[in-house]
Amino acid sequence: MKNTPLLGVNIDHIATLRQARGVDYPDPVAGALLCEQAGADGITLHLREDRRHIQDSDVYRMAKVLTTRMNLEMAVTDEMLAIASDVKPAWVSLVPEKRQEITTEGGLDVIGNAEKIANFIQILQQNGTKVSLFIDPNIEQIDKSIAINADAIEIHTGAYAEVFLTNHRESIEKELQKIRQAVAYAKAKNPNLLVNAGHGLTRENVALIAQIDGIYELNIGHSIIADSVFMGLENAVKAMRQAF
Repeated sequence: MKNTPLLGVNIDHIATLRQARGVDYPDPVAGALLCEQAGADGITLHLREDRRHIQDSDVYRMAKVLTTRMNLEMAVTDEMLAIASDVKPAWVSLVPEKRQEITTEGGLDVIGNAEKIANFIQILQQNGTKVSLFIDPNIEQIDKSIAINADAIEIHTGAYAEVFLTNHRESIEKELQKIRQAVAYAKAKNPNLLVNAGHGLTRENVALIAQIDGIYELNIGHSIIADSVFMGLENAVKAMRQAF
């Protein structure tokens, strides 16, 4: 019998609401603690270079109070490496980042940046932080991620989420099959590699992903925060887990 994936809750968009007015509320740290109380297995936050939502102070405050674990998403830059080396979160997830994008548009090019990413992984692991690489469901990217000693990969589910909205069964199945094959390949190549997934997941589309054998954790943020407007944050977290 397969295990139900863990739920990592991304609280970035609590900070988005705060930054829209330049005030000190709502507090993403308080939101993270509510998510933990509601059953989140971990808290994810993305400290972007442009600081459009999460701020440095959020990262440091959160590191002191979380009772689960922090997954700090960040770009492969020296600035972010310095912050992560200081904070020493349980996990760092390396992601691609473009200044003008609305949200992360694709997976990390591990092949094209292998030397730099490998160096980041080594430094972070020496600090006691495990490292995940956010990649598309691509065999070559998986191979390179394993070769440079990543602790985990996170499969980008954005293409699946987009095609799910079309309600076109064949297209949905095609994207699902890419993710299934990627997960199965990664686990066969390195059984110790953790395989996570995330991006664009909602209560409506998450079940088909959660049913894929071999996925360790799903990281979900925007849809949970959106649901919380209508049902409250704790109920939104619980509803997402029930949708698995």
